[in-house]
Amino acid sequence: MTVSAEIRLRGTNCLLRSQVSLSHLTSFRVGGPAEWLVAPQHLEELQASLAWAKSEGLPITLLGAGSNLLISDRGLSGLVIHTHHLQQLKFDVESGQLTVGAGKSIPRLAWQAADLGWQGLEWAVGIPGTVGGAVVMNAGAHSECTADYLVAVQTLSADGILEVLKPQDLGYGYRTSVLQGGDRLVLQATFQLRPGAAPDEVRALTQGHRNHRLTTQPYHLPSCGSVFRNPLPRTAGWLIEQAGLKGYQIGGAKVAERHANFILNCGGATASDIFQLIHHVQQQVQHQWSLLLKPEVKILGDFQTAV
Repeated sequence: MTVSAEIRLRGTNCLLRSQVSLSHLTSFRVGGPAEWLVAPQHLEELQASLAWAKSEGLPITLLGAGSNLLISDRGLSGLVIHTHHLQQLKFDVESGQLTVGAGKSIPRLAWQAADLGWQGLEWAVGIPGTVGGAVVMNAGAHSECTADYLVAVQTLSADGILEVLKPQDLGYGYRTSVLQGGDRLVLQATFQLRPGAAPDEVRALTQGHRNHRLTTQPYHLPSCGSVFRNPLPRTAGWLIEQAGLKGYQIGGAKVAERHANFILNCGGATASDIFQLIHHVQQQVQHQWSLLLKPEVKILGDFQTAV
């Protein structure tokens, strides 16, 4: 039996906790324990956390809203850094720019901008994630994406080095950037918006995008949002539906009836159930269309594919 423990980082009020279940921190509501988990509240605590992990020789995993993650039932080794406290927010009326911490919810940010009559983030109201995740994944919707509005991003390396990067430094493509799989953590991002509109008009547009999401995508059960990247010009959902996979289920994991690019936790699903279903969908679509769907969801930890 594994025993949990707590360590206070020297010189801070920041606690490192061992063997903490990650299932409640992911939108799939699955996943095993973190070997160590920390939730720094500011830059100094984040730097101290990174230094501790380096001194212990431990790998680092960054966790924001947990909305684009599938974490193994076995959990994650090393240090998991939960960024939900990093939510500072600054609006600069003169420049029309806002700077926001990596842990800030993208939908909440979209509503805050709308309330001020700032245009540019209406599309983001249905993105189930954080600013940091949006920057790393180049999240998008309604033919717009993060790269369209990003001015700069501040990152922190595993060695504690701060760096400010421009969009041209990030190698942006469809749901990709050079920040994926790297050792730089996103601390904050600056976006260029358009102030001066009537708040009621911006709120109406934002609500329209939210309503579209709610009527076309299933949000009544735990999911990660879209599972696969769209192999344009076709969409992943269309390909999965044509393969006859709507409603297909493994254990507690099911391909959604409303939108086939969603996998739902119908109750009691394990991460293994979801992983096996992802693999099955890939196999069936590849068999029918000679095309391998690439996951948009980030898969972390040890998984085994059933033979």
